[in-house]
Amino acid sequence: MTARQRFEAAQRQYAETFEKHLDNGVEFVSRDVYIDPEVEIAPGAVILPGCILRGKTKVEAGCVIGPNTLLENTTVGEGSTVNASQCYDSCLGKNNRIGPFTHVRPGTVTQEGVHLGAYVETKNVNFAEGNTVSHLTYIGDADVGKYCNFGCGTVTCNYDGEGKFRTTIGDYAFIGCNTNLVAPVKVGDHAYTAAGSTIGRDVPAGALGIERGKQAAIEGWGEKKLQKYIAKKQKLEAEKKG
Repeated sequence: MTARQRFEAAQRQYAETFEKHLDNGVEFVSRDVYIDPEVEIAPGAVILPGCILRGKTKVEAGCVIGPNTLLENTTVGEGSTVNASQCYDSCLGKNNRIGPFTHVRPGTVTQEGVHLGAYVETKNVNFAEGNTVSHLTYIGDADVGKYCNFGCGTVTCNYDGEGKFRTTIGDYAFIGCNTNLVAPVKVGDHAYTAAGSTIGRDVPAGALGIERGKQAAIEGWGEKKLQKYIAKKQKLEAEKKG
């Protein structure tokens, strides 16, 4: 079979699958979607333009998928949205908000009401209900209790070059911005990590985990270091005004 023949056969298959879902009550605003034959979509779900649904993907009732979303072997629970994101071999619970620009890697399981936001990456992680991971965070090889909040820049340091290790986080924990969780490590229920900390030992329930170097100020260092930079920018400002 030639490349043209393979393409034309795939187009016929996509067209037949699209018509099947359209007749079954799935809402589309464009034909610019690609859906494998084995994909299941509940009536009333909305599939926006630019979506690719592959393999054993299942989209439940009340979901909005897209625009520009790839789902592969992924279940999306009732009432969830997945916007401009890619999800592989995962199970997303009810009333989740995923995206934009979220990378949900294999083994991610979320319960109800989880939010994974912009530039969040997950892999092999279990999220209990109500977790919020709003942006710029990597959570891998972890078990997360309910209603935790992750500050921007949180990283689970799960790989040491030889093995993968898990991070465990209890219920209602608050993970401060730019926290490194060096696995294997546990953060207890109702515990807090201070922004900018590298946590390599367990944080007890209800405690504050903090690990920072002592801040110092070297007088005049910045003034001297920035002299050439400031002069360059001031020259540009003067040229604009002139």
